[in-house]
Amino acid sequence: MKEDNCLHAALICLGMLYYSHAITTEKLNHARPSLHGHHEKGKEGQVLHRSKRGWVWNQFFVIEEYTGPDPVLVGRLHSDIDSGDGNIKYILSGEGAGIIFVIDDKSGNIHATKTLDREERAQYTLTAQAVDRNTNRPLEPPSEFIVKVQDINDNPPEFLHENYHANVPERSNVGTSVIQVTASDADDPTYGNSAKLVYSILEGQPYFSVEAQTGIIRTALPNMDREAKEEYHVVIQAKDMGGHMGGLSGTTKVTITLTDVNDNPPKFPQSVYQMSVSEAAVPGEEVGRVKAKDPDIGENGLVAYSIIDGDGMDMFEITTDYETQEGVVKLKKVLDFETKKSYSLKVEAANVHIDPKFISNGPFKDTVTVKITVEDADEPPVFLKPSYIFEVPENAASGTVVGKVHAKDPDAANSAIRYSIDRHTDLERYFTINADDGNIKTIKALDREEIAWHNISVFAVEVHKQHQEAKVPVAIKVVDVNDNAPKFAAAYEAFVCENARSNQQFITISADDKDDSANGPRFIFSLPPEIIHNPNFTLRDNRDNTASVLVRREGFSRQKQDLYLLPIVISDGGLPPMSSTNTLTIRVCGCDSNGSLLSCNAEAYILNAGLSTGALIAILACIVILLVIVVLFVTLKRQKKEPLIVFEEEDVRENIITYDDEGGGEEDTEAFDIATLQNPDGINGFIPRKDIKPEYQYMPRPGLRPAPNSVDVDDFINTRIQEADNDPTAPPYDSIQIYGYEGRGSVAGSLSSLESATTDSDLDYDYLQNWGPRFKKLADLYGSKDTFDDDS
Repeated sequence: MKEDNCLHAALICLGMLYYSHAITTEKLNHARPSLHGHHEKGKEGQVLHRSKRGWVWNQFFVIEEYTGPDPVLVGRLHSDIDSGDGNIKYILSGEGAGIIFVIDDKSGNIHATKTLDREERAQYTLTAQAVDRNTNRPLEPPSEFIVKVQDINDNPPEFLHENYHANVPERSNVGTSVIQVTASDADDPTYGNSAKLVYSILEGQPYFSVEAQTGIIRTALPNMDREAKEEYHVVIQAKDMGGHMGGLSGTTKVTITLTDVNDNPPKFPQSVYQMSVSEAAVPGEEVGRVKAKDPDIGENGLVAYSIIDGDGMDMFEITTDYETQEGVVKLKKVLDFETKKSYSLKVEAANVHIDPKFISNGPFKDTVTVKITVEDADEPPVFLKPSYIFEVPENAASGTVVGKVHAKDPDAANSAIRYSIDRHTDLERYFTINADDGNIKTIKALDREEIAWHNISVFAVEVHKQHQEAKVPVAIKVVDVNDNAPKFAAAYEAFVCENARSNQQFITISADDKDDSANGPRFIFSLPPEIIHNPNFTLRDNRDNTASVLVRREGFSRQKQDLYLLPIVISDGGLPPMSSTNTLTIRVCGCDSNGSLLSCNAEAYILNAGLSTGALIAILACIVILLVIVVLFVTLKRQKKEPLIVFEEEDVRENIITYDDEGGGEEDTEAFDIATLQNPDGINGFIPRKDIKPEYQYMPRPGLRPAPNSVDVDDFINTRIQEADNDPTAPPYDSIQIYGYEGRGSVAGSLSSLESATTDSDLDYDYLQNWGPRFKKLADLYGSKDTFDDDS
């Protein structure tokens, strides 16, 4: 700090000396006004002297950061025409005029009222002018001048970053460039050494160094090992004034990390690994892990494992877990404790990526011995074969031996084995097995045509350890026996034309046999011996499992015979051969001249040629419909009609409708009951209909009802007529409309025939014979006696 204050005082002294020099120069200029004259030549060569301004400056200087008690005198303005009487007034304008720079309008002295900073502003441009104090008339043209701020070393160097981070590979050669740091100084680089920087290292020796002029950091020691120390902290200083005493300085921190290179081989921490595995382990199961340590990181530390030797190379394998960098030993094949109880492996661990620069540090691999012990396990029985296939002929007798399965206990105990059939695979129980020796036999006869293969499963269980069991599939093939005769391949029905020609083929037949092809490789077709000379048809065996049926004679007639049945014998090629007789139905049909089928019905041949089959069917259908309509109509006529109105007890009209005796005429009151006509149920309530559903119930008006004890039929009938006319729910007829009441004193007399049958009458009733069958009964009763006797 003392050094900085001394330097500041020295600069102020220099500034004062410079100011005195400026004043001296000004006096000299006053003594030599001709230097400020302007010479011009006239037209005739005369030299004219025109006095310009009398300013005595070019530019002024002021030291920055001045902190004295009084304003700093920057300079003085003075005009040649100023005689000192105070009539001239000096005016200052421009950058900072009146704020930073002020002028004494009488003497022309300029002072700086504020402390200036060159780094903030290096110079100011001002304009000066001399005017008459009284009239403000310019006495000199305005003129510009510059005030420069003189730099001092007041800014320390600053680095671009407060902290730097850099990487350099480990084991780099001395002088390897790591990073370049850069600092800047705000002072004027063109004036003195205020901005001349020099770099030096304060911390980080002896590992790193820095170039003084460029700031480049370089390695200073060889073979720096990342595995020993990975990170270094370096402090770099930048100092101005060329590094000399009194200069200002700044520092920065640089963190340098050594990056890894593959300079270390993998190493196993031990020479032998001990592992164990059960013989019951399945292939792919993990046995154990080994790990070789490599201090390198990243891809330089990647290690690959392999088995390079040992008696277990075929039984085990090793893979690399790249997340943990471990070697995983896995089982490759099934183990057997009884066969081999231990194995030895030689495992190698090698780097995946090798740097040729450090190959001399190798080899970059290591080996270790892995010993694996096989542990005994209680194993289930093992069948001698993974599966069994047996054959048995179909229709074999019950108890026929199919085959034998065998299993054993792989353990040293060699326990006894018991066998059984999985009944889920033999639901029909076709087979049984001997529990002790594994012999499989049939229980019932087998049919190849029903099931050709039987797939069952057999269990083997240790006698003393029921939980230890094994299962094996057994396939049983049912061998075919020629026990099925061949038959027609389809339900054949042949057609032959009436105009067929002799030896004309009209159908080809084939056969089918349920037996295996070995028992029927070729079918033989023939006619039975008794009809081998059939006059109508003959058979030809095509020797390709088909046969053709041909016409033997010409001309057939549907009127004589329209259907023929031809027996055909089919034999197979089995041992012994099987045969069957099949009947071929042959119909005789009418054909056109081209042999196209027209009709096969014999009835159609004798009908009128102009009437087609469709027309005959239509006529028959119409006749049947008419007969059905007639029968239905008669049936409906005979049925008793059900009354449309439902009464609770008895319909009033029933007496009138079913009453068939007139009795004694109008005076006969025994035929009906007045009280019945005055049915209180019919008066008090509405009688429901069967054929309609009334929308609402009609309530008769009280004024229209007769008295309950009235016996006047006329009033009763009139009342009922009015109710029927005014009732919207009434049917189109009522009991009154069908009641045949004649009234009093009818002159027609009685129509009853009960009495007339007992009296002699002179009337002639023979005309009743002409009235039709409906009056036949009356004609028989009342006709002439002679006619009756004749009829009898």
